[in-house]
Amino acid sequence: MAQKRPFNEGKRHFKKNKKQKSTVNDGSNEEVLLADVRRLLQDTRISEGEEKEKQLPEQWSEIELDISELSSTGDGLAEKDGQVYVVPFAAPGDTITAKVVRHVQDESYTITDFLSVKTASHHRTETPRCPYFTQCSGCQFQHLPYSYQLAHKRGIVEKAYANFSSLPSSAVPEVGDTIGSPLQYGYRTKLTPHFDAPPGARRDKRQGLKVKWEEVPPIGYMKKGTRKTMDIEECPIGTEAVQQGLKRERVRVHKEIDNYQRGATLLLRESTERVKKGEADADATAKDGESGVVIEDRGEYVHRKTCITDSKATSTEYVDDFRFDNPAGAFFQNNNSILPLVTQYIRDNILAPVSPSPDQSNGDSTAVKPKIKNMIDAYSGSGFFTITLSQMFSNSIGIDIAAQSIASANNNAKLNNLLPDSTKFIASDANDLFSAVDPSKFKPEETAVVIDPPRKGCDQNFIRQLLAYGPERVCYVSCNVHTQARDVGWLVGGLEDEEGKALEGLYEIESLRGFDFFPQTSHVEGVAVLRKKGSSGVGDDVRAKEQALKVEADGPEVGADEVDGIKVEAKSEGTGTDGVGAAR
Repeated sequence: MAQKRPFNEGKRHFKKNKKQKSTVNDGSNEEVLLADVRRLLQDTRISEGEEKEKQLPEQWSEIELDISELSSTGDGLAEKDGQVYVVPFAAPGDTITAKVVRHVQDESYTITDFLSVKTASHHRTETPRCPYFTQCSGCQFQHLPYSYQLAHKRGIVEKAYANFSSLPSSAVPEVGDTIGSPLQYGYRTKLTPHFDAPPGARRDKRQGLKVKWEEVPPIGYMKKGTRKTMDIEECPIGTEAVQQGLKRERVRVHKEIDNYQRGATLLLRESTERVKKGEADADATAKDGESGVVIEDRGEYVHRKTCITDSKATSTEYVDDFRFDNPAGAFFQNNNSILPLVTQYIRDNILAPVSPSPDQSNGDSTAVKPKIKNMIDAYSGSGFFTITLSQMFSNSIGIDIAAQSIASANNNAKLNNLLPDSTKFIASDANDLFSAVDPSKFKPEETAVVIDPPRKGCDQNFIRQLLAYGPERVCYVSCNVHTQARDVGWLVGGLEDEEGKALEGLYEIESLRGFDFFPQTSHVEGVAVLRKKGSSGVGDDVRAKEQALKVEADGPEVGADEVDGIKVEAKSEGTGTDGVGAAR
């Protein structure tokens, strides 16, 4: 999987970029927040009529605010006299005392700092486990029940497609319930706390002098809304092994601080050794209580979990029975507990739904097998999806721009006993991806493509290539549902080619769902399954029958079959055909 999200987001809200802004939506926090602010202002003006004359409070003054909703960035929103106030660590129904930080007058919103809760919302039911909550920038939702977090994240996916896909609502199916993480705390297998250089360090280095540390600096993460690093002694979303590693690294840095000539980012990465029960090593590890080793009972195996701090060392993760070895500093998804749910969901949905055979009318229960035989994994990284899905396909190919990732992927394929003639990895730029694919072996009508890009999503050149190749099915996994919505909008509704001519979209959205990779935060991973227009499956037959009954009862619905030139179908009313129930 490609490098994606940094852990902390401590930058002051939305520092203006001096570069000319692109016309393409970039899915940034600023853009996402602005969409929510504009909608709230529009709703307020519609309900209240004429716009009020605004008297904005002075910077750094305190203000009392009634929170009406949560934004997709995880901040509370409050409207007061035609201005929207953005308040972190809030809940709808709260009355909050906040400090005014900055007015964005041309967009009618104000950034604030959270000070205290005057009246608590009925949603505010949880006691945060972290002593730094409301100060550290890492988590936003520790005060909210998990069921509420999952429902909110479903709304994030819905708003992403409403705001960024440029598709009519009739082209976007009902978003499924968010799949929850089995672990809501203690799930992060990687943390990267940091510390800053002392004042004058740059000057000393320029003069050839050794940097002087008057004291040990704070070691941790950014304080919300500032560029200051907070000292963090514990992080409850980290796994037990990682938290033990944090304590050891803090002690080490305190002892060795004079050896550093600049600030540094520390690596804390969990690694797992799997030992079969009954073997001598398993019996020994279960008894010795070795410092820094966390023992987990996993049925017929014992897992010995340790924390690696050397970025070049090898870390090992197990997802179900698949093993993945990677450089500890390389990207691998940071919530191991939810990965089996994600891979199973994709297995259940990546192939076309099995259609009944004509013989079923005679009582024969046989079904036509899906015709998809091949998989292409774009942005494959170290081979996570290629390897976990490979058993479903005759031929699988993973493609990534990074040679190191491809080396790890090839090694992981060997570790999992995958045959090289059916599962391959090649290094190639995703923007020239399909030139590396043999079309005679990977026929588009027999191929599914998995896309798992970084937060910025796919660029238009890649989308044009994908449309030119035209695989039968596409599974788009994304850590930024807003850029995912933009890209899916192009795949469905089309975009311009390099000469400015209209390029028609080939796909329709079969299903949309969020996965909660990062509980207690506003992040949600999106999985969109697309099929070529004109393809059909069991779900289509069910919807067609429902629509026929509706027409029979109510008469034909005018204009229901086409919107803006895009053929659409009636939304499924929660038929639950995607095979995975939401964890609540």
